[in-house]
Amino acid sequence: MKIVALVLAGGEGTRLYPLTAEHAKPALPFANGYRIVDFVLSNLVNSKISTIYVVAQYKPDSLVRHIQSAWAPSFEGGEGLIKVLLPRANAPFRGTADAVDQNLALIQSHKPDMVAVFAADHVYRMDVRQMVDFHRRRDAHATVAALAVPLDKARGFGVLSAEADGRVRKFTEKPKQPPSIPGDPRFAYASMGNYLFQPRALERMLAEARERCEFDFGRDILPRVCAKDRVYAYDFAENCVPGLADYEERAYWRDVGTLAALAAAQQDAAGARPRFNLWNPRWPIHGRVQEMEEEAAELQPATAPAWRAAHRDRRTDERVQTS
Repeated sequence: MKIVALVLAGGEGTRLYPLTAEHAKPALPFANGYRIVDFVLSNLVNSKISTIYVVAQYKPDSLVRHIQSAWAPSFEGGEGLIKVLLPRANAPFRGTADAVDQNLALIQSHKPDMVAVFAADHVYRMDVRQMVDFHRRRDAHATVAALAVPLDKARGFGVLSAEADGRVRKFTEKPKQPPSIPGDPRFAYASMGNYLFQPRALERMLAEARERCEFDFGRDILPRVCAKDRVYAYDFAENCVPGLADYEERAYWRDVGTLAALAAAQQDAAGARPRFNLWNPRWPIHGRVQEMEEEAAELQPATAPAWRAAHRDRRTDERVQTS
């Protein structure tokens, strides 16, 4: 099965200012020489998905350099590729769907069996092939990776109403009153921003979106297509990767979109018994370069808030605990 992956790395990351004053959010240092984008790329590579396009837009220079120096050399001489895509001149991406649509001809040239569209700014480990198997078994047009979050935290996400077999009947972007999971009123299913598409279904969805001047998957396309297309929610809690220690948090996933959230995730990866262990030889994080630790200090302005939370325990701040 041939899978083409598009990693969406074009957002401005305004809530991470001033760290993002000159750098895209996925290019920011995380810890120990890794950048935020390294997590999604490692998940794809570890899942044997090797045709990867990183779609960038906002201040992409440091992201492009990182991909070229830390990732591209390992693809040389192999069957796969990794490449950064930028918007055409005078045609900036207007949303996640528009970013994919502008590169649709490139996707089609690969004649893929499946298209993966993943976010670039989350910290987690995931065996994407398990989501692929779920997608294939259900003959889905689209599959959305989702996890259960407390109802009061779900307002900041796209929320899915799904049946017992995962079939999505409704998708609502950042609802004021999120629908709860059937049988568990404490939680709602939140989208992780990771999607799998059947190629022809994706082409049709994008063509319809073009006609309707729709530009975003979460805001526009997914809420509309759930009624007629086979859209499924893949429960991230069911995903298993090897090498996790007994003290690690299962189904660890963090959206590091704010300074506090980034600090909390960094602290989760620190210490002798971290909630998220950066050193897992059976599911390694790739992309680390020695120069990163020095560059990390340069990326942080002197006036920036302390984003490693050295004087306060941030473990309970800006986090979304799974069920």
